Amino acid sequence: MRFLGWILRGLLFLVLLGFALKNTEMVTVRLLLGGEWRAPLVLVLFIMTCAGAVLGVLACLSWVYRQRQRILALQREMATLRSSLAAGATAPAPDERLG
Repeated sequence: MRFLGWILRGLLFLVLLGFALKNTEMVTVRLLLGGEWRAPLVLVLFIMTCAGAVLGVLACLSWVYRQRQRILALQREMATLRSSLAAGATAPAPDERLG
């Protein structure tokens, strides 16, 4: 199985290398305020793909942060319930908000 993984990685590398070699033409990227940047097409595609991935991760961070805060709150509530049950208290009624 490990051998198959290396073969697939090698094939992916060859496909990407062929793509890079076929797209070496210089392109002009026109920036705001009249600026221009000339670079090979494959470099522009690589940079924009990386920038898109970074922006996608950053866009998900707020959702992940909110989920993490909710998990921590539920863990604290569960610890409180466990300690009260261990002390001999009766179990509270289920919270209908969570249902």
